[in-house]
Amino acid sequence: MLDTGLTGRTALITGANNAMGIGAAAARLLAAEGVRIFLTYKRGIHHETTENAEPGVSLYNRLSAASGEQIAAEIRGSGGDAEAVELDLSDPSVIAPLFDQVEARLGAVDILINNAAHSTADTFLPSADTLVNTHSVQWLGGNVPTLTQASHDAHFAVNTRTPALMMIEFARRLIARRASWGRIINLTTDGSPAFPSEIAYGASKHALESYTRSAALELGQFGITVNAVSPGPTQTGWITPEMGEEIVRSTPLRRIGTAEEVAEVIRFLASHQARWVTGQIIHANGGHRV
Repeated sequence: MLDTGLTGRTALITGANNAMGIGAAAARLLAAEGVRIFLTYKRGIHHETTENAEPGVSLYNRLSAASGEQIAAEIRGSGGDAEAVELDLSDPSVIAPLFDQVEARLGAVDILINNAAHSTADTFLPSADTLVNTHSVQWLGGNVPTLTQASHDAHFAVNTRTPALMMIEFARRLIARRASWGRIINLTTDGSPAFPSEIAYGASKHALESYTRSAALELGQFGITVNAVSPGPTQTGWITPEMGEEIVRSTPLRRIGTAEEVAEVIRFLASHQARWVTGQIIHANGGHRV
């Protein structure tokens, strides 16, 4: 078995309360490597539950409404060290106190995983009636609203601004303590170049990819690697059987990805084996985007 060199490190993972989600899967895998885990979460951040929600939406909402403490407790039950806190990362004032809290409970942050995301469907069209049959249209039954200032800003606040400020705080503290090892891993999407029916989400993640490359260039001198993982359609509770059939047809490996498979890429990027990898966007999508 490979020694990942992660024992005794501390990881801060945002958006990790969905038991089927990528954040939770990454927390479990890293904890198994001896990493101390601090989770953040905000229940119900992704989608409003509606009376007539599609099955995938209903399951995803239930998973997203859970407490991150269940994931932390699961890790502790397996012999690991984990803490969880609920907070709203769209508020920049919570970021420095969050790092203070991690340091007080588990030690200085060595690994930052920006996984929390805001995602709601939107379109440039004045009416969703003419939209192509995208995942969002299927998921929401055609009820895709036109982009507004509020919906635009909500996406960029969580998906772009928050990771940027988190990276700054992470780097500031690492440099101040004269450490020479750090990992930043951002979660993006393979729809970032263009995402009809989820335009603000895709654009906010595309911006995060640019931040990832810039941070890698600037922070490498301090021993910090910065990479992003770009998942394709991944079953975190939102993919219905009907949607799954379409996804399978459009994926070269002919199946749907799992959160654990994406988390394994995250674990690699955090590991000693990825010490020469930085500034990269790693596509974990079964060939869904090449």
